[in-house]
Amino acid sequence: MKIDMPSHLSDDDLVDQVNVLARGEREATASLIAHLAELDARRLYLGAGFSSLFTYCCEVLHLSEPAAYNRIEAARAARRWPVILGMVGEGALSLATVRLLVSHLTAENHRELLAAATGKSKRQVEELLVRHFPQPDVPASVRKLPAAKALLSPSEAPAALAATAQSSAAAGNSDGIETVLTSSVGLVAALPPPPARRPLVKPLAPERYEIRFTASAQTREKLRLAQDLLRHAIPTGDLAQVMDRALTVLLEDLAGKKFAATERPRASRGTARGSRDVAAKVRRGVGLRDHGVCTFVSKSGRRCNARAFIQFHHVEPHAVGGEATIENIHLRCGPHNRYESELFYGHGRPARPTERVTLPGKSSPVPPQGGDAVTTTVTGACPAMDAGVVPSA
Repeated sequence: MKIDMPSHLSDDDLVDQVNVLARGEREATASLIAHLAELDARRLYLGAGFSSLFTYCCEVLHLSEPAAYNRIEAARAARRWPVILGMVGEGALSLATVRLLVSHLTAENHRELLAAATGKSKRQVEELLVRHFPQPDVPASVRKLPAAKALLSPSEAPAALAATAQSSAAAGNSDGIETVLTSSVGLVAALPPPPARRPLVKPLAPERYEIRFTASAQTREKLRLAQDLLRHAIPTGDLAQVMDRALTVLLEDLAGKKFAATERPRASRGTARGSRDVAAKVRRGVGLRDHGVCTFVSKSGRRCNARAFIQFHHVEPHAVGGEATIENIHLRCGPHNRYESELFYGHGRPARPTERVTLPGKSSPVPPQGGDAVTTTVTGACPAMDAGVVPSA
């Protein structure tokens, strides 16, 4: 099958074609789910030589393991509640949201839950479910991660396996059992280390979240010091309260740096005419007016509302006389600020050094390995998730 890049299409035709293909993919997925449900009910995978529908999907249909699992879960749910097929085909539900819902659906509540989940993202469905099925808080904990074991490199593994086999033969292990076990250990040792644990933000109940991350020993010591210094106000040293206080102070500091936010603003002479600098008074007014989010609006009326990499954007560009006033300065995320710059100046305009964006994590320190890392779990309300103030890009 040969598929060419659609470089010949105009912008409008390309967008239309992508929408058509996405709709076709949704309908094809819903149809596949319906057929898998029937194939599962007839257990046709057994006659094909497979012990489960999962292995059949992976080996015959060439689906990845996560894709096979999602489709099988959706197929079995759709067999009980066929309305799911139409909702997946229309895009009202995704396979990820169906998988979240399936364990909670009953004959009594399935219509209500499916209707409430219509058009919602995975995160929104997670929060919907905890409103109906709240979970208890998890205990706050800080535990030390085990030290990483020394691993053999792939180039060292064959020599190590050969050495263990020779030593096993010399010891008279004629049955080969010890050799196999030793070789297995060598193979495990040759594998790369497991990936780092991903941060977790999981809703437990309305306004309650479990937050888990891995921190360095230095961060752990700062947390202990903060707990001790706050004992007069938080005698239990509750991690959720300590983190909430710390984030409140951090957000106030970031708002002051980014948007000159302060309860007692000083008199400002404003920005000199023709200057690119944005005065504190202007940054403060723009931040309050735009609520700290990107205000780009598409031709269809969709507003961006991104909060990351926020920049101050000249509606009338500075190069043609646009001044840094509250009326002419609006907030844009980095991608939309560059997009509007390209629309005005063209794609060939070189970016200034101040316009470069550092991707998250590129300059952040790597946490120490082994015993210097700890995993912290905190449960509590998470008001920072809804905060309108974002750090500077």
